[in-house]
Formats: sequence, structure tokens, C-alpha cells
Amino acid sequence: MDARLSPRLGVLVLLGVASCFASNHLCARIAFDHGASVVTGVSVRATFTTLVLFVMMRLQGVSLAIPRALRGRTLLAGLLIASQSYCLYSAVALIPPALALLVFQTSPMLYVLLTWALGREAPRWSALAPMALALVGLALALNLRPAHLAADWAAVRAGVLWAFASGTSMAVVYYLNANALKPLDGRLRTFAMTAVTAVLVIVAGAAAGAQALPQAPSGWAGLALLAVFYCIAMGSLFFVLPRIPTTTTAALNFEPIALLVLGWLFLGFTVTPLQIAGAVLTVSAIAWLGLQKR
Repeated sequence: MDARLSPRLGVLVLLGVASCFASNHLCARIAFDHGASVVTGVSVRATFTTLVLFVMMRLQGVSLAIPRALRGRTLLAGLLIASQSYCLYSAVALIPPALALLVFQTSPMLYVLLTWALGREAPRWSALAPMALALVGLALALNLRPAHLAADWAAVRAGVLWAFASGTSMAVVYYLNANALKPLDGRLRTFAMTAVTAVLVIVAGAAAGAQALPQAPSGWAGLALLAVFYCIAMGSLFFVLPRIPTTTTAALNFEPIALLVLGWLFLGFTVTPLQIAGAVLTVSAIAWLGLQKR
């Protein structure tokens, strides 16, 4: 049996994982700012991650066979992950990465609403409070001032819509994982969806002529490191999740906060104290919503 980790150590590891995920988005923005296309960023990350997950699964003795009845659903989940990845990176290319990630964090709320709409779960009044708080926090983080709402919204609209589309795709993936794909090993689900993403984005990007490489050394560094940080985070999750209490996984919501700090340190993005408070409120509300289901 795998050795269990203490909750305290589990939280520390997950904070590190969240920081690695945040670093992946920071490096993606650096690559995009120096000529790399969104398609190239998604292609590199998905391909590299697929290869690393394949090696890890072989070392762990995880079967790569997907039951015939689940193959269509797995393909659908892969298509949704490809959409989610492209939309989120498109948002990261347009607005401060931390803000894009905060909008994407609405995906757990959208998942809850989806389960209610499809009758998988009865609506819970207790879930409305964290949802409302998350939306208030998001409005503060996006700096949507009532007196200047039109101008503020115009400045972030495109990026916010891309990030929201990414969150919507991810909500459907959550639903498939919890229902249609539940019999499949979680590691195999992740590998299959990532592999589908890699193939789809590479083929579609080449057909559309959308692949573009960085035009500066810092762009190449960003392109390489976005894949490295993402794989470190994914590999760490493979190791730590079976060994920690499920309640500690709320620490993964630290990712947008880590990205706020990284964006300030390395990209010069500035945020107001009110925006920081909004980010903390959003992350805390999403964690509260997640803990209610456990």
C-alpha cells in the first residue's frame, strides 16, 4: 500500500504544485509576447506531457487499454480538453494571466450548475453563498468599477470571454469524469485526454497554418519551461493525490494567487489592493464550494 502523507505535508506539496501550474501560465505569456502562437504553446505542452505521462504509466504498470464502451466518451473528453487548453492560453495571451485564471476558476461553479440542470444532484441552497462570493470577488479582481463599467469591461472583454469558454469546457470534462468516465483509471483518463489534445492541436494547427515559433531567446525559454512546469505539476499530482486526504486538495486553488505574485515579479503587472482582495475572495469561495461536496 502507498505510504500516506500527513495533511500538513500534503498541503505544502499541493501549494508547490499550484505554483508550478501558475509558472506554466507565466511562461506561456512570455512565449506569446515573443512571437509564439497559442497553437504552438498548446502543442508543445500537450505533446511533452503526453510523453512524460506515458513513461510514468509504464513505470507504474498502468494499463493503456481503454474499454470499447468508453472510447467515444474519452475522445469527447479529449476534444473538450483541447478546447479548454486553447481557450485558456488565448486568454493568457490577451489579459494578465492571473485574471484569466481567476475567470477559469468559475469552472467548479459551472460544474455544480450542470449537475443540477441534468438532475444528477439536487440543488443545494448552501452552495449559493460561495458562488455569490466568488462572483463578487471576480468583479473586484477584474477591476470592474460601476462608474466606468463599459470602459473597464471593454479592456478585458476578449480575454475574459476566452477564459470563460475554457471554464465551460472544463466543467463538462468534470461532469464526464464524474459520470461517463468514472470506471476509467484517473491516470489513464488524463493521459488519453492529453494525447487527444496533442494530436488534434498539431493537426488542426498545421492545416490552418497557425503554428508560429518564438522570435527571441526569452520566447524559446518560455515555450520550453511552460511544458516543464506543467509536467512537474502533473507528475507531482500523480504521486501525491493517492496519498493525501481529499480535503487538502483545496490548496490547489492557490494557483491564481501564485500567478498574481509571479506576474508582478516577472512581467511587471500591477494590481490594486482591492484586486488582490477580490482574487483572495474568489479563490476562498471556490475552495469553500469544493469542501462542501466532501
